[in-house]
Amino acid sequence: MRLWQLKELVLNGNKDLGGLIPWWVGNFSAQLEKLDIGFNSFHGEIPESLLYLKSLKYLDLGNNNLSGTLSDFHQSLVFLNLGSNQFSGTLPCFFACVQSLRVLNLANNSVMGGMPTCMASLQALKHLNLSFNHLSYELSPRLVFSEKLLVLDLSNNDLSGHLPSKIAETTEKSGLVLLDLSHNRFSGEIPLKITELKSLQALFLSNNLLVGEIPARIGNLTYLQVIDLSHNLLSGSIPLNIVGCFQLLALILNNNNLSGEIQPELDALDSLKILDISNNKISGEIPLTLAGCKSLEIVDFSSNNLSGTLSDAITKWSNLRYLSLAQNEFSGNLPSWLFTFQVIRKMDFSGNKFSGFIPDGNFNMSINFKNGELDKMQREPFGTMHNADTKVFIIVTGSTELSFSYVLSSVVGIDFSNNVLDGEIPVGLFGLRGLQYLNLSHNFLQGRVPDLEKMWSLRALDISHNSLSGHIPGNISSLQDLTLLDLSYNCFSGFVTKKQGYWRFPGAFAGNPDLCLESSDGGCDPASLPVVPGNALEGEEDEGSISVWVFCLSAFLSFYFGGLALFCSPRARNYILQTKA
Repeated sequence: MRLWQLKELVLNGNKDLGGLIPWWVGNFSAQLEKLDIGFNSFHGEIPESLLYLKSLKYLDLGNNNLSGTLSDFHQSLVFLNLGSNQFSGTLPCFFACVQSLRVLNLANNSVMGGMPTCMASLQALKHLNLSFNHLSYELSPRLVFSEKLLVLDLSNNDLSGHLPSKIAETTEKSGLVLLDLSHNRFSGEIPLKITELKSLQALFLSNNLLVGEIPARIGNLTYLQVIDLSHNLLSGSIPLNIVGCFQLLALILNNNNLSGEIQPELDALDSLKILDISNNKISGEIPLTLAGCKSLEIVDFSSNNLSGTLSDAITKWSNLRYLSLAQNEFSGNLPSWLFTFQVIRKMDFSGNKFSGFIPDGNFNMSINFKNGELDKMQREPFGTMHNADTKVFIIVTGSTELSFSYVLSSVVGIDFSNNVLDGEIPVGLFGLRGLQYLNLSHNFLQGRVPDLEKMWSLRALDISHNSLSGHIPGNISSLQDLTLLDLSYNCFSGFVTKKQGYWRFPGAFAGNPDLCLESSDGGCDPASLPVVPGNALEGEEDEGSISVWVFCLSAFLSFYFGGLALFCSPRARNYILQTKA
């Protein structure tokens, strides 16, 4: 077959294939219908010959380094992917594709300007992805897509104004399945019309400026699998009607102003994998009925006003990978079942009022934490992995079907800091060989520190501000990944040798008066104990502030009583009155 009869040319996924796209690529075959050169290293502009190749139906230039102003195409394209390049300019209207274009992907470019209403005239459009650009201004109320549109992604732009009351037509059998308007500057309330998108399976409105309450009728969207309304200014309580979304896999409402209590009826969401209501004002206790949410894997209730003791409902979440109850008002003893979760990565109970002992025994947690992600996590800088991050991914697998997945980025760790725990540290806790992060600081723990030799993955250990005693464990230097160590303000004693590598951790042993470090001549030098960075400076600032305050008060009192004594003197009083007269 000669090249002028060629109908398909697929050369994708060759990073060594690059340079400029040849100017003749749109001329060598008058029958070319499909051109796929995505995931290569091409740069420069799109040849003009491609814009006018009448036979072309499928064009994929995505994931290259192409640039230039975005131009309109003059053929009846069905598929157009220009995503992940460096195109600029404003959005064209694609008038030649009004009846044919089904997939349009311009994500990850530098397209700017507003969203033209002519985009809604693309009657065959099913997938529209304009995310990660520089689109701005408000969405026109006349921008209403047809019922054929399944996926609309305008996330990570600079769009503003109120959300449109109607963004797409819908019927009983068709309509949007994925709507992503997150990471923009939309304001106002969530329009009720969104609850009429009966086919919707994923709703992302996070990282905007939305206010008001979550619409009660959101439960009418019975196909919803993901709701992400996080990082807004929403108020009110979580609507009880949300249990109507019985297929829900992820409910993400963190960083709002939500209040009220966790409703017991949420147990109807038995498919739920992610429940994040952190950084709100939710109060009350964890209902026992939440035991019905047996599929939960990620649970974040941190930074609320929750109280009470730990509910036994948590024991039913056997697939738990992440649990944070930090910065609440929980109290009581830590339960004996705490360390029985087989696949958990992070447990954070810091900043509460838990008391009593850390439970010993029942360390049935995955002792090596071998979950396929540990090696990759160890290569990351510790500071970047300290806070957990869950990213949800939705992929359209069929005409109207979505595939749900998520990635949890978190150190493997336990944080019980800032409570009122006492007793000794269980030996079994220091036997969790895959543990990367352990924080037991600011409690009332006593006794000796167990041996660290099994904690070969440890990267951060903070047991400061307790009443721990005895000698410092001798194998600190053998923990090659350890980058943060704080044993300060305890009752440790004895001699710390240079072989223990204490010089790697400035301030780690401060506030232990009976502890001394090996000096340069091999002796004991208590004065060589480093001071915790910042404490001395803070002390000086406090002392300076107090001194100024005392000086001002002293000057005021001296002036007041001096004046009073002077005025009480008859001779002085007569002189003052005569002078005024």
